[in-house]
Amino acid sequence: MTTISIIGAGVGGLTSGIYLQNNGYDVKIYEKNNHPGGKMDIIQEKGFKFDTGPTIVMMPDTYKKPFLDSGVNYEDYFTFQRVNPFMNVITNHEKMALSSDLTDIAKDFEAFGDAEMLGFLKYLTDIYGKYINAKNNFIYKSFRGPKDFFNVKTLWHAYQLKTFSSSYEAISKNISTKALQDLMSFQTLYIGISPFSGPSIYNIIPMIELVYGVWFIKGGMHEYARALEKRFLELGGEMVYESEVDKIVVSGNKHVTGLSINGVVEESDAVIANADFPYTMTDLLGIDDAKKGKYTAKKVQNMDYSMSCFLLYLGVDKKYADLNLHTIKMATDFKKNVEDIDTGVLPEDPSFYVYNPGSLDESFAPQGQSALYVLVPVSNLKENDQWSTEIIDIFSDKIISRVEKELSLERLSEHIVYKNIFTPETFKNRYNSAYGSTFGLKPTLMQSNYFRPHNKHAKIDNLYFSGASVHPGAGVPIVVTSGELAAKEVMRDF
Repeated sequence: MTTISIIGAGVGGLTSGIYLQNNGYDVKIYEKNNHPGGKMDIIQEKGFKFDTGPTIVMMPDTYKKPFLDSGVNYEDYFTFQRVNPFMNVITNHEKMALSSDLTDIAKDFEAFGDAEMLGFLKYLTDIYGKYINAKNNFIYKSFRGPKDFFNVKTLWHAYQLKTFSSSYEAISKNISTKALQDLMSFQTLYIGISPFSGPSIYNIIPMIELVYGVWFIKGGMHEYARALEKRFLELGGEMVYESEVDKIVVSGNKHVTGLSINGVVEESDAVIANADFPYTMTDLLGIDDAKKGKYTAKKVQNMDYSMSCFLLYLGVDKKYADLNLHTIKMATDFKKNVEDIDTGVLPEDPSFYVYNPGSLDESFAPQGQSALYVLVPVSNLKENDQWSTEIIDIFSDKIISRVEKELSLERLSEHIVYKNIFTPETFKNRYNSAYGSTFGLKPTLMQSNYFRPHNKHAKIDNLYFSGASVHPGAGVPIVVTSGELAAKEVMRDF
């Protein structure tokens, strides 16, 4: 039986494991932590439970796919609940409750004039067509060599995406009110890129929210990682926890023979690296650039990296009845806020996001209390590596004060009984994310589709990749897809 080793039990690695194990391969997943999930992590302290990473569930069919494709009912593994309205967004101008119900959307946009609703429908028609194109010709297709992309058919599909303007510019062509422009563009931050510089194709993200809705997984996002693990184990896969891979063993710069774990080599026929791609290239493949193809140490260092996050996990001995599941407060000057992040400036007037799962699920906190998750987009460590204890404390206090004031959470600071903080340093050390970039490589035009690291290594014949930094990109549904693509690349060769 063909043996496959997977590095990392993140969502991409678990998905690859399910597809391969279901197709008759013998799969082992090696994970440095003692539980699955990768960045879809969990904190459990003092009766509080916190999802630490992704929290917004979109594209539910993709979440279901590994289960349905392996012959089981996803409902036996995790439970979805649709959320609508799905998010409160507070701008400098007003507060809006975003809904995926067209009647509600029409009411919100028509409040700014009929022309704005017409502009929204034009945007929707245009971006939905591009989404179908991207889905059929790029997102669910892996690339190996130039002929896979540089052919008349694929280049024509790429041209039709018309990705040369920024997300914000593309939105502004149809919608003229600044408040609505901001409302329809901040979603690129979900994958770690500014709407003012990110390719316009990423306007598919607000479209997906509004057309397909936003969902909640009972028990939290980490339950999805547990569900993937359960299915993998049922299929006969093996999880090896507390086993940090220190080296991918390569013979003759062309063929992987196994993994070195604490100095002991575990042999296998092929390897999928679900560790962050830059970390895999610089650390797990060692210092010899001869085996790395174009992704030499210098190349990896010079690539563009996504922004990071400053995260507060707050156990609060009070419930706030008016605080819904998802709330975003946008900076007064949103463009300056994002420019500060891109240039290494700690925002003076930051945007922030608050997740309050206790509004739907009482398992997150003791009765009458709340487990609040507060996220602030910040620079990665390449742009700003100044995270001293003093800076962390000052910034933490500032954010708590702003959340308390701007969301009208009465005396929040006085009710905090538990606090944990993640900084870019946490993402670097805990998840091996290069430069602490939360979302991996930045999805610029020249780091997307064919130009993003592929799911199969170009030079080493049995090394494959899944995760946010490889094709097709970041975001839970897209990482699930990368896991499926990596598995299919293995099956293509073996």
